[in-house]
Amino acid sequence: MRIARFTTGEDPVYGLVDGAGEKIAEVTGDPLYQRIELTGATHLVEDVRLLAPVIPRSKVVGIGKNYADHAAEMGSDVPEEPLMFLVPNTAVSGPGDPIVYPRQTQEVHYEGELAVVIGRMCKDVEPEDALRAVFGYTCANDVTARDLQRSDGQWARAKGFDTFCPLGPWIETDLDVASLAVTTRLDDEVVQDGSTADMVHGVAALVAHVSAAFTLLPGDVILTGTPAGVGPMTPGQRVEVEIEGIGVLANPVVRR
Repeated sequence: MRIARFTTGEDPVYGLVDGAGEKIAEVTGDPLYQRIELTGATHLVEDVRLLAPVIPRSKVVGIGKNYADHAAEMGSDVPEEPLMFLVPNTAVSGPGDPIVYPRQTQEVHYEGELAVVIGRMCKDVEPEDALRAVFGYTCANDVTARDLQRSDGQWARAKGFDTFCPLGPWIETDLDVASLAVTTRLDDEVVQDGSTADMVHGVAALVAHVSAAFTLLPGDVILTGTPAGVGPMTPGQRVEVEIEGIGVLANPVVRR
């Protein structure tokens, strides 16, 4: 099932997207928190504005260096345990929303990756039970001000600017993510070509590890790391993150 959040110019609502990604059937309520029912209204996806499919009420947890090839290109080894960082929920934006280039940086990078949306509260969950806490998956761009990441010595500012966590285009709830192509394009040129099969720590292990530190709540998001090929993007360019079985998340880059 594909669940999208969208607007036709009025208050945001949720809908179920068909397999072709062309039509959306409106539903009542928030699927993360309550029972949903079809309203009978349908729309063409091209006629609505897709929004971030989830706005985390609590947190976004990022995972760094979870692909060996990316760790190598950054000049470091893969950590023994998943490397976690927090991203403020104010950084979340949606499909088509601009990634705003802050004045404080001269080096903003794209990082295409799989995002995990949590569907139920959990704490200290075991890996064998972890997928029961997952609501679904979406595409993410873990945008990073690389120069500030280096100069600050930690990642909060570099990854936490407003608009630096695009999510979308929708949540796919029925998906085996063991081996999915992860592709990032910059102005239609492929710059990242990876697979979730190359993640050092898989989704179940990540959910378990994160829940050992933080209580996970419905709507929380875990970013699972990015494959090799990260690089700069500049105002005027367009970046697309495509994940097999989910869809394409596209955003323009603009100057404030």
